[in-house]
Amino acid sequence: MAWGIHVASARFRPASRRIVVRIIAGRFRGRVLSSPTTSHIRPTANRVKEAWMSIVQPEIPDSRVLDLFAGSGSLGLEALSRGAIAVDFVEHSRSCVETIRKNVAMLRVDGECVIHIGKVMAFVTALDTDAYDIAFADPPYDSAGGMELVRAFRSKPFAKILGVEHRAATSIPGDRTTNYGDIALTFCFAP
Repeated sequence: MAWGIHVASARFRPASRRIVVRIIAGRFRGRVLSSPTTSHIRPTANRVKEAWMSIVQPEIPDSRVLDLFAGSGSLGLEALSRGAIAVDFVEHSRSCVETIRKNVAMLRVDGECVIHIGKVMAFVTALDTDAYDIAFADPPYDSAGGMELVRAFRSKPFAKILGVEHRAATSIPGDRTTNYGDIALTFCFAP
């Protein structure tokens, strides 16, 4: 089901600083993922992704995962590599969606993944409570996406755990925030 298109031009990483995105652990350990060709994508750094996964690792086996603002799909695919049973990706950018499709096909996990094209907030507000076990969100840093997600989560927890990546200088009200240099991960837990 398509959810409409949302423009998020605030994500930017100069092409000269391109990050190699790879699966860090699990059954696909070491596999290099494709990155979207647009310069407006800011992939999650491997050290931040490793910290993120370490925090939620006890909940990953047999979990249903939601990867919001999915980009290349690396967070959801990392969780799948570590034992999640299903991942839904939500992304608005057509080039990112094509990259996710390419990565899913390369790992041969088509039956474990669903890609939704559209606006993240429209998608999450339509969800039932506890629709997922874990939700990862990497919204554009210069948007209100992280705050909007936390508000939606507090109103109706669509996952047991919501993790949001954001600038450390930006405060997002959550249950736990950990800084990694200029990047922070904020977690909210369902009651």
